[in-house]
Amino acid sequence: MQFASLDDICAALRDLTDVDQKAMAAARARDAVLTKPPGALGRLEEIAIWYCGWRGDARPEVTAPQIIVFAGNHGVTARGVSAFPADVTEQMVLNFQAGGAAVNQLARTVGARMDVHALALDVPTADFTEGPAMNDAEFLQAVQTGWDAVDTQADLLVTGEMGIGNTTSAAAIAHALYGGQSTDWVGRGTGVDESGLALKAAVVAEGLAANPQAEGDGLEALRCLGGRELAAMAGAILRARHLRIPVILDGFICTAAAACLHAANPRALGHAMAGHKSAEGAHQALLERIGKAPLLDLGMRLGEGSGAALAISVVKAALACHSGMATFAEAGVSDG
Repeated sequence: MQFASLDDICAALRDLTDVDQKAMAAARARDAVLTKPPGALGRLEEIAIWYCGWRGDARPEVTAPQIIVFAGNHGVTARGVSAFPADVTEQMVLNFQAGGAAVNQLARTVGARMDVHALALDVPTADFTEGPAMNDAEFLQAVQTGWDAVDTQADLLVTGEMGIGNTTSAAAIAHALYGGQSTDWVGRGTGVDESGLALKAAVVAEGLAANPQAEGDGLEALRCLGGRELAAMAGAILRARHLRIPVILDGFICTAAAACLHAANPRALGHAMAGHKSAEGAHQALLERIGKAPLLDLGMRLGEGSGAALAISVVKAALACHSGMATFAEAGVSDG
């Protein structure tokens, strides 16, 4: 699909694939006769059945997970909202490409393919306190990059990000979609102090005031207050839905991008699970708004897709148990 207009994205959000109910029913039936008491594996059982439904297979394995890290620069950093300069985005992209970041190590640990996409780092988005962060063409290109980045042969997807200033962008999106006060949604990000936190809250409030069309509108919130990397994550998550590839969401920034899809169509994230709860304060509130319970809570707040990458191990373990365990009949064990 080529996105020539915002209407094309809206069409992709309407024309969604659905879970395979027959595969889910078969997976539940298999789970009921595995050599364990009913429910003994807790959420692992739910994860396995969910995954089976999206892959259309009652006894699958995870063999080809993909992690995609998108990077973008934000014009709003000129307002001093980050503890680090915008140059760090490009430096970290080089680190990802060299295999030196945390997410690289986690990708290797879980056997995931990792791809890195830098989106026009030399052209930051506009300062959203003065108007939309992206015009239509820039927004469509970013969504297209995410859409095209998904490996059609992948069987599990994680989207990560790098972009100095993007916790401010994510907070502005959350504020636009869910209201409240700007202070409800801002956090310390890369480590700003109390005065920096107050500045971020003021900038988020200014951003919504400058972009009233973003209020309650998922795509406009993403275009006007997001960054290229957030738009690309949304594009990749949407593409995964069309391919029926299950998705593990990462932290606050990834969840903000996903929330824009959810706001546009509440059915859009059925194929997604929350990998972890970030230490970024508003992440839990954002997860609650989109109805996702995190798999892990380890106090992580790195971004990059790192928390979701770690959660790949949980999904792989759930499927290993579901697909590899013997049934009571196969093992010659009495089921009571």
